[in-house]
Amino acid sequence: MKLPRDLTGAQLIKSLDRLGYQPTRQTGSHVRITCSLPKEHHITVPLHDPLRIGTLAAILAEIASHHSMSRDMLIRKLFGK
Repeated sequence: MKLPRDLTGAQLIKSLDRLGYQPTRQTGSHVRITCSLPKEHHITVPLHDPLRIGTLAAILAEIASHHSMSRDMLIRKLFGK
């Protein structure tokens, strides 16, 4: 499945709220978000506009791996495509 091309860091953080990720701290233009299910997981999201495709792909791959789902399933769940 194709990644969204015009996604900002803030939009990604808002979308990841559906999976239980909450911002825990911010340093400059980077926000660390944390999910406690199934176990604690941290990931850093840059607040860039738009996110680079490689950065977005790496973030989504890490989250999909943590939640034991495919990247395509994660994209459908987050963005409804």
